[in-house]
Amino acid sequence: MLAPPPQTQRFRLKSILGGSIGNLVEWYDWYVYSIFSLYFAGSFFPKENETAQLLNTAGIFAIGFLMRPVGGWIMGSYADRKGRKAALTLSVLLMSGGSLMITLVPGYDKIGLAAPAILVLARMIQGISIGGEYGTAATYLSEMAPPQHRGFYSSFQYVSTTMGQLVALAILMLMQRWLLTPEQLSDWGWRIPFGVGALMALSAIYLRRDLAETDSFTQENGSISQRGTFSELIKYKREALLVVGFTIGLTVSYYTFTTYMQKFLVNTAGFSKGDATSVTIITLIVFMLAQPLLGALGDAIGRKRMMILYGVLGVLTSIPILLLLERTTDFWTATGLIIIAQLILSISTSISAIIKAEMFPPNVRSLGVSFPYALAVALFGGTAEYIALLFKNLGHAHWFYIYLTGCIALSLIVSVLMRDTEKHSQMEA
Repeated sequence: MLAPPPQTQRFRLKSILGGSIGNLVEWYDWYVYSIFSLYFAGSFFPKENETAQLLNTAGIFAIGFLMRPVGGWIMGSYADRKGRKAALTLSVLLMSGGSLMITLVPGYDKIGLAAPAILVLARMIQGISIGGEYGTAATYLSEMAPPQHRGFYSSFQYVSTTMGQLVALAILMLMQRWLLTPEQLSDWGWRIPFGVGALMALSAIYLRRDLAETDSFTQENGSISQRGTFSELIKYKREALLVVGFTIGLTVSYYTFTTYMQKFLVNTAGFSKGDATSVTIITLIVFMLAQPLLGALGDAIGRKRMMILYGVLGVLTSIPILLLLERTTDFWTATGLIIIAQLILSISTSISAIIKAEMFPPNVRSLGVSFPYALAVALFGGTAEYIALLFKNLGHAHWFYIYLTGCIALSLIVSVLMRDTEKHSQMEA
């Protein structure tokens, strides 16, 4: 067997880039669907009822979330059995394939019910892809990182995730304001961002083709039958439940303050759609830049302390921030409040990937990170916006603020009770 290449600074930077770029592409493709659904809904469903069109596209978006645990299982197992590099490449291929299908599929007026059926299939494929990408990329970055900088390295998971969302928003603004009319966007322009996503995947595959496999995988001595199976994962059921527990607060908070906020500013605070989009872009840029800084802080003061700090601050501030946001009409006040919420969230997101990875041995690490995380995101993150809108429709919008705080409190309890993964890490086992 050839010796692995020396892990120089340049080698590690290349690993970060290769491990992150596909994540960027995948999350770009994932968000493009949500961002452009207003424009393509009429292409896939009968045009008589616009509300029904949007409900149907939202339902298909939910199907993508439901497929994420399936993707975490399939792709996590594949990464543990065939290698992190192989799984990362396959994940990008699946996502780009789904985007290409959406780009090329004829509309409802040409092929009838086959159009939404193909859209469902494409989103199922993308759901499998995104469900496996997180855990595999988190595992790869964590295994490539030197022990003293694991928090810093794993923080790039959310850097690339957020960058994908920002690229999707930037393309939307570019097309809305300068390139196309609303009619052109609805007729055919919505296909362009999906095509761009498919092309971006080619660059990700190119960068990932020379990725080195991690030492943790290549030096794993267990038999293939012990790799990436549920029978092996069940031996670490406590750790898997812990992943679900501290992901609940993180994922509800994440989808509240990064995704739902755009609609919240319009529907609750009364902002224009343009101002809400601008606030979203500014706050996401700050959120993205905070990740490596707080990841490095986690390396310095300890990751368990960071998780507890996030839980305490999240419980204390979530309700006041949302109450202030619903009453403000000032652009910069709203921007500042969301930045505060996202910086508190960053305390957790910056180091959450490495905490999960340190809980599991190499033979089930990707599966152990992927499946319970994807399950928690599907059940709690994917439903956060729906629950918020449901409570608002019932005339009790504040109930969601309490729900969010309760989820963070649950994760705080888990963080207090769990072992310090730095002191009991499976990365050196």
